Formats: sequence, structure tokens, C-alpha cells
Amino acid sequence: MSRSLSDDGWSDLLERAAEAEAEHRRRFPEDAAASQPLHTLYVPADRITPTTTVGFGTEALRLLETHAPDPAAFEEAFGVDAPVAERARTRVHEKLERQPVEDLRVDFEDGYGARPDDEEDRHAEEAARAVHADHESRTAPLSFGLRVKSFADGRQARSVRTLDTFLTTLIEAAGGLPEGFVVTFPKVNTAEHVAIFAEVLERLELGLGLADRTLRFEVQVETPRSVIAPDGAVAAPRILDAAGGRLTAMHVGVFDYTASLGLMPWEQRLDHPANDLARRLLQVALAGTAVAISDGSSNVVPASDRTEDVHAAWRVHAGHVRHSLSAGFYQGWDLHPSHLVSRYAAVYGWLLPHLDDATGRVGAWRAGAATEGVLDEPATIMGLLRYLRLAVSSGAVDQAEVLERAGLSPDGLRGSG
Repeated sequence: MSRSLSDDGWSDLLERAAEAEAEHRRRFPEDAAASQPLHTLYVPADRITPTTTVGFGTEALRLLETHAPDPAAFEEAFGVDAPVAERARTRVHEKLERQPVEDLRVDFEDGYGARPDDEEDRHAEEAARAVHADHESRTAPLSFGLRVKSFADGRQARSVRTLDTFLTTLIEAAGGLPEGFVVTFPKVNTAEHVAIFAEVLERLELGLGLADRTLRFEVQVETPRSVIAPDGAVAAPRILDAAGGRLTAMHVGVFDYTASLGLMPWEQRLDHPANDLARRLLQVALAGTAVAISDGSSNVVPASDRTEDVHAAWRVHAGHVRHSLSAGFYQGWDLHPSHLVSRYAAVYGWLLPHLDDATGRVGAWRAGAATEGVLDEPATIMGLLRYLRLAVSSGAVDQAEVLERAGLSPDGLRGSG
């Protein structure tokens, strides 16, 4: 074999290539989408009780039973394909009974408003005790936290005071910090505010005797400068760096963001192209970072308890959820019990029609066989496995069924075996 250089002739370049890849993997370690909740429920702090999550689930079940009592009505209400309507409705019913709320935020910001200090102090303590009681009764969602006031509104002192009061009360009541806690930091105008908030959490850890980096937070993307920085660069990487390893997610704020761009109220909707641009920039900038992305909310709720009004609201919300799902955003905000029904109906109705195709193609790939009409590549198989993981984690289908139909082991479903 003839060569121009020996192996030693390339060693310095190959070493640099390995170092560059190691740095890349440090900054972009994994795909976070499969582990994130389907939604975050925002409830104003003065309305939080120990039975808030149970109450939302009970009302959502009532709406389902009253206004979509059978597969035909379910299909009509949500536009779900007829072949999967019955299964999707059954799964939605089971989800609302078992785990109606996956992620909860006690809202001290826009949903709560400006209150006298003594009133917000009281609500911070009462909300923390209510959350603790919810955990004690084992009805709490897997993840929870609070949304504090924004530094951009000149309410920094109130923001920090509420966070301190809530956390201190919760830890005293629970004897420690329950798992799944996260803080939402809204309306970011500058990465410096993110860095300062990260230091706030560090000082709270010291004051409360918590381990380093116990307190994590998510940033809401609600301003132009949280999408594009003043120098024209995409802002997300700077926000991520400023968070100092504490950032778990970035959430798109539909209404503040579109308002900040000058859109008229009737154009302030989740599926507006302006929001699509913001989401796409986040999607590319955060891909592989383990920082999840959540889409925003719909403000349409039933005008009354008449079926036609409930269905009208469901159709709008389900359409928004499908818009997010089709673009690769699997989490969103919910604000009302009716949203729980249309959230899960839209997710399951979107996932279930692809189950046969996905399990068949993965099974064929693993067996070394071709799938008729498709030439799958490894990247497509990874996408199919991601779909199957989401179908299982969302509650659309049981893991045992997926493993059997696709010929997978649990490790194989995770993409590690």
C-alpha cells in the first residue's frame, strides 16, 4: 500500500479533531425532548389549593364525559381519525383519571398581577403549603414550581422576595425540597438578568442548606431581545451560558412576544408566523443541549357549558397543539381544565395513527429486512424510536405493546441497545 505520510504525520490534526468533538459533546450532550412533560399548567397563586390538580382533573373528566361521551362525538370534537377515535378517547379518559396535570406553575406574574407586599407574601406562603399538601396526598404532578415576576418590569425585589418566601416555607413544611422543583423566569431582555438570577439561586441554596445546583430554572422567551440579541446574534446560546448550568428549558410566550412586535390582538395567536420564526431559532440553537423547548398557550376557552361552545374551544386549542407537534414541539402551556382534554386528545390523535407503521419499520430494520416502499436510513430509525418513546411516555400506548410489536428490548427502545 502506497501512502504519502505515515500515521504520525496526521497525529496532531487527529488529536485536534478529537478535542473539537469532545468540546462539541460537552456543549451538546443529548436530546431532551423525550423526557419533558406534555404541558405546563399555569394557575394564579391566589387560586392554588391542596386540591388544585385533582380539581382540574375532575372538571376535565366532566367536560369529556358531557361533551364527547363516545368515539363519534370525540372524533367530531377533535378531528381525530376515525380508526383511532375510540382508543384515543379511552387513553384520554385514563390519563385524566391517573395524571391530569404533568407540570404545575404557581403564577405570581401576569396571571397574578401586582398586589400589596403583605398580600403577595401571604399568598407565597399559602401556595407553598398547598403544594406541600398536594405532595403529601400523592396527587401532585411530577414537576412543579412557580413563575416569579420579571426583572424587566422593575420588580426585581418583589421577584426575589416571593421566591425566597415560597421556597423557605415549602422546605420548612416538607423537611426538604421535593423532587421536580423548577422556577420560571419571565420576560428576559438581557442575558445579564439571567446571570443575576442564577446567582440569586446560588445564594438561596447557601441560605437554605441545599446542595450546589439543586435549584434549576427555565426562561420564558417573550421579548424580541430574548430571540435576537442586540448585535443580531441568536440570543439562546448566550442565555444558556449566562444560566451557568442551571437552565432546564426555554418557554415561548405567545402573547407578550407578539404584542412586543406590534401585532394586533386578533393576530396574537400561537400559530402566527412570527411565533414560528422564534420557535425555529430556538429549535436550532438549543438542539442537543438538553435544554427543552416548550411552546406557548391558547387563550381560547369555552364561552359556556353548551356543547357547541366547548367543541369550538377544543377545536382551536387542539389545532394549536397539532401545529406545535408537527413542528417538533411536544410541550405547551395550559390554562383551563378544558385545555387538558384537548391537549391529550390532540397528542394521542396525532400519535396513534403512526403506531403500526413505526413498529413495523423498526422491526424490519432490526431484522435486516427492507420495508416495502421505504429506504430507511439510521437517522430515520432514530426518529421512529423517538416517536415510540414519546408514544409511551405520553400515555398514548403501553410500553409492553411497543416492545412486542417492534421486537425491541427496553434498552432498544431507548436507542441504547
